[in-house]
Amino acid sequence: MKKNKKIKAFLLKLLTNKRKILFDIKKSKNVLVLKYDRIGDMVVTTPIFRELKKAYPSISISVLASKENKDVIKNNPYIDKIYTNYKNSIFNDLPTLLKLRKKSFDVCIELEHSVIPHAIFRLKIINPKKIITIHKDGRYGVKGSELELYDYFTEKDKKSHFGKIWLDTLIFFGITPSSNKYDFFLSNIERDKAESFVLSMGNKIKIGINIEGSFPEKSIQKKELDQICRGLYSHCSNIKIVILASSNQIIKKQKMISELGLDYVIPSYTTETIIDAAAIVEQLDLIITPDTSIVHIASSFDKPVVSIHENNKDSFRLWSPSSTLSKTIFATSRYGLVDYSVNDIVKSAVEIIKTIESDI
Repeated sequence: MKKNKKIKAFLLKLLTNKRKILFDIKKSKNVLVLKYDRIGDMVVTTPIFRELKKAYPSISISVLASKENKDVIKNNPYIDKIYTNYKNSIFNDLPTLLKLRKKSFDVCIELEHSVIPHAIFRLKIINPKKIITIHKDGRYGVKGSELELYDYFTEKDKKSHFGKIWLDTLIFFGITPSSNKYDFFLSNIERDKAESFVLSMGNKIKIGINIEGSFPEKSIQKKELDQICRGLYSHCSNIKIVILASSNQIIKKQKMISELGLDYVIPSYTTETIIDAAAIVEQLDLIITPDTSIVHIASSFDKPVVSIHENNKDSFRLWSPSSTLSKTIFATSRYGLVDYSVNDIVKSAVEIIKTIESDI
């Protein structure tokens, strides 16, 4: 086993070996950010694009995104070019990676917190002059700092949110960020559709509930949804509850809402993309959701949020809501939403509703 680990450590060092290039990154003309994972991760990454562009207006910013998260930045004015990456198939990605290699990027920013082979392979092919990454503990007994592929590492941070941890990569450009606020830009088409949808609800408090988590175990179940809706209405009858529904969920959600039989609970219109969902979130007064991308989308619009999180304080530190008004209810389990207090959700939501009503 030890011999096998030594071989892997040797191969890792060999793979990450590179010739050093003398280059001042503050003179960079083009930068590529690698963020090809989940939707919420991309939302939390968005301050990097804004703060980098504001500090260096003439710099060109490209992003290697995933098929799932690229719509988050589709309308982002700080990004010049978006490329799509298919994480599980480097061979399918090869034409794109070779195209990126020809761009001769001055800097790549890679935001993986672990030593990830697929990220290393991609960076080797892209071959930028300099690579910035966040602190990595290492792998196979090899410290992150020993990986020559990376030119700059941020300091280890066990106290901060991922938003700050990732934003710290701009330190090497000499940038002190003016804000860590997330960005989510909508077109008039999505915004007009969402505005029209909520217009018929009049002056009611509009509460959006997202029942889907990143995994089935992290979703709100029908029984709990019924209790949440009834609990909210018993405290405040001047509400309309909108159940968010994407195209592959709409029939299921319509059936569930019909079975609830509550005239103050309706489905959203079918959201074909995450931009559609974001446009609805922007128009609502309060969002209730498991810990998933909707938390961060709501935070990008500074919408009040009641989130439900598994009992994992480290995970919560890294992914907590950043909205001015937010409350989090923790389940008893470290994985999944098992045995959480519906009463606490209702109580927290009612407290926020009272704040909203006092501001109207």
